[in-house]
Amino acid sequence: MAAKRYENNAGIRRARRVRARVKASGKIRLTVFRSARHIYAQIIDDAEGRTLVAASSLDAEIKNGSNIESATEVGKLLGERAGKAGINEVAFDRGRYLYHGRVKALAEGARNAGLKF
Repeated sequence: MAAKRYENNAGIRRARRVRARVKASGKIRLTVFRSARHIYAQIIDDAEGRTLVAASSLDAEIKNGSNIESATEVGKLLGERAGKAGINEVAFDRGRYLYHGRVKALAEGARNAGLKF
């Protein structure tokens, strides 16, 4: 019974739907995880199954952990690291989170740093 409730959760269904569309594009993906205190982002190559670039609000360059300004800084840091790794174009995987607030700020920061979605 508990497994059925988990599968019918709106957030889980949304994450599956978004991830299916992103993986169908065939591009490497920028994944976001948001907790109450921090935000994490990583660029994943699904073909090889490994993380290429990662950044989070726990990095030393980021001062605050749970606000929009720090999410923008995480996006910029991720974009800079991706540029150094030769990554220019990604598919944005927001997971179960709506494109709003800190998730949107992270995406805009990455775009300003040169990543194309």
